[in-house]
Amino acid sequence: MVGLGRVTTYFRLFRRSAAVILGGSRHLVARKPGKWKHILYSSLASVTCGGALCAIPFRQADDLSHDSLIKRAASLATDSSSTFLSQATLALINAITEYSKAVHTLVSLQRRYLDSLGNLSPAEEDTIWQVIIGQRSQVNERQDECKRFESTWVSAVTLCEAAAEAAYTSGAEHASITMRTNIQLAQTQVEQSQKLSADADKKLTETRVMEIERMAQHAASSDEEEVPDAYLRED
Repeated sequence: MVGLGRVTTYFRLFRRSAAVILGGSRHLVARKPGKWKHILYSSLASVTCGGALCAIPFRQADDLSHDSLIKRAASLATDSSSTFLSQATLALINAITEYSKAVHTLVSLQRRYLDSLGNLSPAEEDTIWQVIIGQRSQVNERQDECKRFESTWVSAVTLCEAAAEAAYTSGAEHASITMRTNIQLAQTQVEQSQKLSADADKKLTETRVMEIERMAQHAASSDEEEVPDAYLRED
């Protein structure tokens, strides 16, 4: 509004000045009317542009200091590290879950075999053993997968800890706190999954001990059945 008022005032002054000039020098206007019009219009245009510029508010540039740029970079580093940790955690938890399922399946197969030991034909026993061997192979594959993803997850945690420390030292405290919270959450989730796999490993160990005992008992009973009756008679 101030700029507009200035433009109006300047326009009135120029119009009065133009009237005096044109009235006092009619013979000059008659000779060169285009020249005075050009001067008058040019002056008005300059005043208009000047008034318009005065009315436009200028915005200050953002803070682009070294500290500000470092904080932004540290925040981006924590964001990307957090994404890496999230994906690595999800992959490790899924791998542990699949490993636990494979172990439980193997335990179930072995216990069924032990319960039916001595009541199976050679063909049936061979078929069951083929299934058990295949399941053991799958357990080993799942275990290798767990080790691979666990290595990646440990690297992700280490990277996130470094990013959190860098964010803290650069002044991005909020990004550092968020990063450390994500690390703790990921560690808690992985620990819960590892408890499930530890329970599955415990059951598998118990089943293997049971298998050794049952096989020993079965072998002993088979030997007794093969002994002739003459050797069992008393003199």
